[in-house]
Order: sequence, then C-alpha cells, then structure tokens
Amino acid sequence: MSGVAAQPSIAAMAAYALSDPAPEGWTSLNQNESAFGPSPAALEAASLSSSMAALYPDPDWTDLREAIASVHDVQKDQIMCGAGSMELIAALIRAFVGPGDNVVGSQYGYLFVDTACQQVGAQHLRAAETDLTVSIEALGKAVNPSTRIVFLCNPGNPTGTRIANDSILKLREALPPEVILVIDQAYGEFDTQCARPVFDLVGASNTVVLRTFSKAYALAGARVGWGLFPEAIAAQVRKLINPNNVSGVSQAMARAAMLDQANMQQTVSCTAKLREGLREALIASEFQCPESHTNFILIPFTNVEAARRADQRLRDARLVLRGMAGYGLPHCLRATIGAPEAMAKLADVLSGGPRA
Repeated sequence: MSGVAAQPSIAAMAAYALSDPAPEGWTSLNQNESAFGPSPAALEAASLSSSMAALYPDPDWTDLREAIASVHDVQKDQIMCGAGSMELIAALIRAFVGPGDNVVGSQYGYLFVDTACQQVGAQHLRAAETDLTVSIEALGKAVNPSTRIVFLCNPGNPTGTRIANDSILKLREALPPEVILVIDQAYGEFDTQCARPVFDLVGASNTVVLRTFSKAYALAGARVGWGLFPEAIAAQVRKLINPNNVSGVSQAMARAAMLDQANMQQTVSCTAKLREGLREALIASEFQCPESHTNFILIPFTNVEAARRADQRLRDARLVLRGMAGYGLPHCLRATIGAPEAMAKLADVLSGGPRA
C-alpha cells in the first residue's frame, strides 16, 4: 500500500526463522518437540476445561501459579506466565532495553533474543563459547555501560551443553546490580543439577529464571511458559503482555501436567536413555557430539559440504533435522530425540555415509 512504512528497526529486520515443516509421512526431528505425549491428566483437563471456552481465561493464572509454586517450593507472587517463554523474553527486552542499549548473550545462544533486540533497535552482543559451552568469563567481559540484560540459556540450545550452578552464581556476583540476568531454563527439567540455587537468585538480585511446558511436559502446542521474576521487574513486564495471554484450556493442561511430576520424570528418563543411545552410536561412527542435557543432540560434521550431503541422505530417508547455519554452525545438524525406531534409522543413515 503506497505511503505505508514500518518503523525503521522493523523494516530492516528479517522475520524470526522457524524450522521447515516435515512433509506428510516424514519424521520431524527438527522442532525439539517431545517424543512422548502429554500427561493423561493434562489431556483430561483439556477435555473438562473446553466447556468454559466462552469465557476469558484467568488473567492471573491463579491455579497454575499455585501448582508451580507447590511443586518448586517458590513464592506464587514471583511467578508470571506467558504464551510460551518467547512472550516473556520479548516483553523483558521491550521493557528494559531500547535504542543504543545492548543485550549480552553467548555465541550460540537462543536466536529469538536477536529478533527481540532488533524489534527495539538494540544490539545483541555475542560472547565467545569454549568447546560449544558458555564461558562466564567471556560473558562478563562483553558487558559494557550500555548493557541492560545478560541472557543465558542453560542448558544451551542448539549445543545441548550446560554450565554448573556455581558458575551462574559467580556470573551474577560479577555483574553490575543494575544489569538484569535472564536464565532461560527451557530444558531445565533435563538437567540433573538442582535448580534451587538459581531459583534463589530471583529473590536476592535482578535475576529472572524462565521455564516452559513445551519440552519435558510435551505441551508445545498449548503455548505455556513461566518464569520467576523480582517484583519490580514483573511490574514492568506485566504491562507488555496480553492480559488474557494463556488460554483457559492451556492453563488447565499446564496445571495438570505440573502436578503429574511422575509422568514428566518418566518422559525425561526415557528421552535421556534414547539420547544417550543415539550419541553412543554416533560416537562409535566417529562423530564428535557434545554431551547433551536436553531433548536433542548437536551433530558436527567435518565441514559444511559434509553436513549438506548428510542432510540430503536423511531427507532421502524421510528424516528432517534442523540445519544450524543460522546459529553460526553451518557444519552441524541438530537432531531432536524421537521414537526409538527413528533414532535407530537416524544412526543407521549417518553411520552408512561419509562424514567428510
């Protein structure tokens, strides 16, 4: 339409790139979705709550927050919920970052942070990683007077690696108090270290911890994320999210899933077993896959062309993995942990072809 112009920062940016959908009849291993279905209790809750679809959902997520608080032994008033953790990330950056400011993240950190920074005309600075693992020293050195947020994805996506809680505590201690530390634990349930030290940072400093129901709880389609927020930060973020952002059905499903910890732990255990089986098979075929603490594995190849040829072989076998060029890892593919037969097929295709 003639005469219509977007804001310069929006016009200059590219849309956030999702992975290619798998054609019908193919196996999708590119979305980091759960290999296992939601809790039966969550499915029952969806059926029961659908009769209330004529009503707006609870804007305070009351029942869901109470469930999260009881399971994680945190204060209900610290909890905010979003339509996926992406909504909370975007609102945090819009609330506290503007033109001329920057957000410091790791070299292979979550790409959506880059998109959220572009939306407000800010920079996203990347601190180098060591062996595909976050370096708190590099993060600290990247902070400058224009830094408003340090964003840490732990465990990391797409690497699957993680740093110890002690390192996170040291990072927080080294940061200026006015800099917000955001710890994205989208894959936190797959990490065997206790989350308590990180959760406790929220009440003691300008720290936010984010989680999601999309991975370990198998509710990616319900779009529910949550986080622990200091009161002053939550007050500003709340202004920027839709007041009815999480549907009533999604809230009911997430609450039921949270209260069914046994099902979640079974999902995590089964996923880890399949993940380690795949990694062992790939290592036996001389792939150097980093240890993963998530529901996926990063598969490095010797060069970009080798990764391209492997991707074509996989597609010939109707398996769709995620290319990592957008993350600066064009020689890598990322494989979501799927059903046992899919993992066996994936290992067979890759072991039968050259890495170079």
